[in-house]
Amino acid sequence: MRKLVEALCSDECAGRAPGTPGGIAARRIVLQAFRDAGLSPVEQRIAAGANVLASLPGKTDRWVMVAAHYDHLGQEGADIYRGADDNAAAVAILIEVARALAGESLPRGVVFAAFDAEEPPHFVQETMGSQEWIRRPTVPLDRLDLMICMDLVGHSFGPPGVPDDVRRTLFALGAERSAGTSAHVDRLARAVPGVVVRRADAEIIPPLSDYDAFWRKEIPFLFLSCAHGRRYHTPEDTPDWLDWAKMEATAKWLERFVRETCARPEPRIAWIPGARDDASTLRALIDFGRLLGARDGVALASSLLSECRDGRLPENRRAQLQMLAQMLEHGMA
Repeated sequence: MRKLVEALCSDECAGRAPGTPGGIAARRIVLQAFRDAGLSPVEQRIAAGANVLASLPGKTDRWVMVAAHYDHLGQEGADIYRGADDNAAAVAILIEVARALAGESLPRGVVFAAFDAEEPPHFVQETMGSQEWIRRPTVPLDRLDLMICMDLVGHSFGPPGVPDDVRRTLFALGAERSAGTSAHVDRLARAVPGVVVRRADAEIIPPLSDYDAFWRKEIPFLFLSCAHGRRYHTPEDTPDWLDWAKMEATAKWLERFVRETCARPEPRIAWIPGARDDASTLRALIDFGRLLGARDGVALASSLLSECRDGRLPENRRAQLQMLAQMLEHGMA
């Protein structure tokens, strides 16, 4: 993974802006990484560049997607925005999972997607690579059971000195939107040493990455992230600050989660219209507060949790939940 991250963060890739020589160089690197992993990738041309896609057919015509965008912000003058955490680390994990599964025939097939054009000015625009895939899918949308998206998964959550149980956190958002997925994530929360997976409701943040296009189509999704780190969208987002042990653990966790998702017995993983799970977010905040000794935060989160009905907070209390979540993210950056 380190070799791939360093290649994507090189001077040759120059920040991987879509359609630039650096972006094209990054695409070649991702294509070759998939080939080295034992798959046969293809390019899907889009307005600003190209998605890189590789498929692993299963025993049925149902699919799981694992995705991460490979583009970044490019270069401004002498400053190269190398994007190690955003999102070279996720691409490296994507390739590791592909390598682990290559050559197998799982009950469901797997689409591995390295999307282009996720960053501004394409973000949440029609030119975004994931948006273009939705318009021209390589598998039928009604055959896609779960889209798993990774973004900002390369760093420790929190500065040195905070408990390991905090720093090893990997957030999983959106599980509440599909039947059975929350229980599946919770069951595996500590299944792999080195990473702790904590669920939160998808609405705790604005849409942050490629899962947004799938959410709009009511396709089940899971968004994996370690939240914004202190080097987010700066030239200091370089490979030297990544948590390689956590990345390795994340790759192992995701491989297991994908295998088990592909083997889920229901014929189709069902979307749950209008689902929300504020309670999962509050439980995570309470856990963090106890680990960090933040008594006031624990008290407020516990009070809010007691007001949840069927996992939902009253609308007039959601602002306090948002405030607690923002305080945690800012404090851990």
